[in-house]
Amino acid sequence: MKPNAKKIWIDLDNSPHVPFFHPIVDQLRAMGYPVLLTARDAYQVTDLVRLHQMDCVTIGRHFGKNKLMKAIGLLVRSAQLLPLALREKPALAVSHGSRAQTMVARILGIPSVVIADYEHVTHVNRPDFMIVPDVIPTDVAGKFASHVLKYPGIKEDVYAAGFKPDPAIVSELGLDTDELLVTVRPPATEAHYHNPESEALLDAVIDLLASTSNARIVLLPRNGTQAREISRRWPHWLATRKMIIPRQAVDGLNLVWHSDLVISGGGTMNREAAALGVPVYSIFRGHIGAVDRYLADHGRLVLLETAEDVRTRIVLTKRSRLKSASASVADTSALDRIVDQLVTVAQEH
Repeated sequence: MKPNAKKIWIDLDNSPHVPFFHPIVDQLRAMGYPVLLTARDAYQVTDLVRLHQMDCVTIGRHFGKNKLMKAIGLLVRSAQLLPLALREKPALAVSHGSRAQTMVARILGIPSVVIADYEHVTHVNRPDFMIVPDVIPTDVAGKFASHVLKYPGIKEDVYAAGFKPDPAIVSELGLDTDELLVTVRPPATEAHYHNPESEALLDAVIDLLASTSNARIVLLPRNGTQAREISRRWPHWLATRKMIIPRQAVDGLNLVWHSDLVISGGGTMNREAAALGVPVYSIFRGHIGAVDRYLADHGRLVLLETAEDVRTRIVLTKRSRLKSASASVADTSALDRIVDQLVTVAQEH
């Protein structure tokens, strides 16, 4: 451990936070900084923590999409985190939008950092610092935090930098490399920013892919409730394995790499595909953030708005994978900048 190194507390609140923080935690620990890692039992967070073999304490759970229950859940989890924070005495609280952690940090006077890449999220508590991609305007992020720091690229570059494809996933899921592999992520129906139009677009996507003879759909539900709803809606396609729902958590980045295209109702998987150079289509119908606008303007993401867009703009074709199986797909500038900023804030504030 580095002499006088301050303890940094990182809270994993949602599934995308696990791969994002994995290299950050590794780099901080390699630099001699003690890291306290906590996680909320929501969506597939705990499954992904196990998949990535991260040393983590699971505290609290998701309380559903009802606004009153969300508020109760926030208070309950904050109360559950409080004793641990008092005992561990971290010098800095870090998350990618954990409202409960930020509330506890405010109560205990712990400096807090929220890393964010979507400016339309509601922040219940004002963190001391926000770290956002360069493309998000400082004045926008500054509405939510006292200090705004920037990093290059997008958040998915942080963990895409060290990515190495593993072809075992193809056989593990019972797929055929000759098929058109399409990874589909449904919209986050329990999120406060959800727009029901996304669900209509998902219906159009499934209809299109089901009518494409060589297409195979790998669908990644966000939780058990959504998986059961999908199973009730499309039992035939699941029974014939036209559509596959993995039985356990999979490495999303690896699945994206082995896909011919990705269609998602949420930002992270869309941006993972963009980071890897995989064709990607968004059926997200909430407020479009600056990062997605940037990717769309640069031809790295196609925003779909109507069922007609689904039928006419999606290109169903096999893609060429030119990268070798051992190649990294991005540089480490985003990772390095974020870690440097966390260390600076922890040591100086």
